[in-house]
Amino acid sequence: MKKNIVLTGFMGTGKSQVGRVLAEKLGYVFIDIDARIEGELKKTISEIFEGEGEACFRDMEADMIRRVADLEGAVIATGGGAILREDNLVNLTRKGVIVCLTASPETIFNRTVASKERPLLRTEDPLATIRQLLSSRKAHYEKAGIMIDTEGKSPLVVAEEILSEVEAYE
Repeated sequence: MKKNIVLTGFMGTGKSQVGRVLAEKLGYVFIDIDARIEGELKKTISEIFEGEGEACFRDMEADMIRRVADLEGAVIATGGGAILREDNLVNLTRKGVIVCLTASPETIFNRTVASKERPLLRTEDPLATIRQLLSSRKAHYEKAGIMIDTEGKSPLVVAEEILSEVEAYE
């Protein structure tokens, strides 16, 4: 069985970019949960948050995770909040190893500030929001089998670190 590699972590930590590089290196399929949801619904995540609300989006996310979790040989990039639901964690760990990508609040802010597609950061003080959300999600992110800091690293370097850690983890 080709174990999946599941990338989780806060927005702006590089899950999608690193996931594409990692999938290419391994010859795995790359699955971006948010992109799949957007493709099926023909709406952006921001539009879903605005129209249906975060709770509805989280249900859609959990459904998509259930549908892809049993694949083999996939690199799966989850949304930053996916790991908050225990059932998502259970589904993703059945055939995969969870890797949490991290970065400092300031780096996350710098990587996401220009994006209009970050509904949770549409606040008066996005940096404070990032700090607050990171703090509230910390225990959930720490459930990952592997933690990788992406601070100041290219997606290729992060992908190589992940491969090294996954080999040691198994």
